[in-house]
Amino acid sequence: MKKYDITGIGNALVDIEFKVSDQFFLDNEVEKGVMTLVDEDRQNALMGVINTAEAKKQCGGSAANTVIAVSQFGGKSYYSCKVADDELGHFFMNDMKESGVDNNLNAEKLEAGITGKCLVMVTEDAERTMNTFLGITQTYSVNDVNESAIKDSKYLYIEGYLVTSENGKAAMLHAKKVAEENGVKVAITFSDPAMVKYFKANFDDVIGHSVDMLFANEEEAMLYTGKDNVIDAREELKKAAKHFCITQGKNGAMIWDGDTFIDIEPYKTTAVDSNGAGDMFAGAFMYGITNGHSYASSGKLASMASSKIVSQFGPRLTWPEAKEILGRLNP
Repeated sequence: MKKYDITGIGNALVDIEFKVSDQFFLDNEVEKGVMTLVDEDRQNALMGVINTAEAKKQCGGSAANTVIAVSQFGGKSYYSCKVADDELGHFFMNDMKESGVDNNLNAEKLEAGITGKCLVMVTEDAERTMNTFLGITQTYSVNDVNESAIKDSKYLYIEGYLVTSENGKAAMLHAKKVAEENGVKVAITFSDPAMVKYFKANFDDVIGHSVDMLFANEEEAMLYTGKDNVIDAREELKKAAKHFCITQGKNGAMIWDGDTFIDIEPYKTTAVDSNGAGDMFAGAFMYGITNGHSYASSGKLASMASSKIVSQFGPRLTWPEAKEILGRLNP
């Protein structure tokens, strides 16, 4: 019996989320709709012109959001990450603990430095734009990977944002090797179209001959496969993953279960914030397939959960919301 449903690895970031207008992007020269890596000075300049009193702060990062979702639905998850011995680092560590996620962080062993921050800017059209200063998580390496946690998990879940650095890529490859040598399945998420566009070769190296599960949105799937439509892209993705999910926003999702494609219907909602929708989809789906649910049932749970996320401000459900959604799946 495995101790964990999934062990995740990724960039530990404190998300600082706030609402902006399109004019804000023009005034501050921010590219809308993508994740942009910035240095500390640039991020501080942006923070100087936002109303931080109205901002929402949570521990985050792509894989962090996913492992927290697994925990909220009743699964058991572990997160391997890196934060600094500063105020936000301790905030991240405590928020993880309150979310029920085991992790490799020890208050007495945190290194000096600056914990990574992600400014999440949300516009009225519900689109999210991120400016990220990685801080100490940029040095996440093989040494931060907890091999014993991976071995005691059903799945290793790898965040795609790690491909931006050589040490991050090395950690991905090492964790995947540990998993495969110990019969642990491997899942990976592309995380962002920009990651696929600029670091495709790194993804090729990490994916290797194949992974057990892959998460992508339509744009990422087409960018990675070089196809101009999602139908051709999904056929090409069969070469990279034994199973995969392609999220399609308001059109739901499609899942390849290894034998057939399953169309997952969307749930009607009014979108106000798309931040974390893909992470929540992956978390709910991973909870499902590691806890006895079929791919179709897991996809339904993921669709319900992500539709709830986009209808509110912030990338995380409350515990009662997660319980209510799970109850709708298992009436």
